[in-house]
Amino acid sequence: MGARAMKIRITQLTVMPEGKPIFDESATQIEIADDGGGEFLIIRQSGDSQIKIDLNEWDRVREAIDQMIRECRP
Repeated sequence: MGARAMKIRITQLTVMPEGKPIFDESATQIEIADDGGGEFLIIRQSGDSQIKIDLNEWDRVREAIDQMIRECRP
């Protein structure tokens, strides 16, 4: 049996406050997932809470999020 070429791929990133552990309630995990119909993103925070974002939707979702951030009052 011949050796197969293997690839290492990063499929999850964690964003959290500096100095906090990866399980901190403010940590956000961004994961590339695929259920057989193509890749999409899952964004998780505080355990089971998650948002699934289709790659074709991302530009408009990001645009809406940016717009709402601009609307927030400090």
